[in-house]
Amino acid sequence: MPAHTKRARGVLGEGPLLAPEHKVVVDDDAVAARAVGRPFVHKPYLGLSNYVNNLRRLGYSEADVAGAGSDRLIDDLVLHGTPAGIRGRLAEHLDAGADHVGVHVLGPDPLTGYRRLAEVLW
Repeated sequence: MPAHTKRARGVLGEGPLLAPEHKVVVDDDAVAARAVGRPFVHKPYLGLSNYVNNLRRLGYSEADVAGAGSDRLIDDLVLHGTPAGIRGRLAEHLDAGADHVGVHVLGPDPLTGYRRLAEVLW
């Protein structure tokens, strides 16, 4: 999440490399994309108290982190949409101070997702 990236850059200062990772589903059907992404957030992350506590510090509510996560949480942690839309959201990490963003494509055919993203990424 770009908010976490900004916070991390503030703690680290300008010197160290900051390279967050973001999960993506290259699909503009939000319901389908959430169905792919939610299991990757639910287990293990929402079962880890340190991770959940960090999400709360970043402004997510108890309802957001309950169960398998709210749609809002899943949408923020697993970007979805068109390749151009995903590119724009990933750029928010760079604007927040990241030097690089690792992209983890999820779905039944991640290689196709990477190829589609490669057409629009830097």
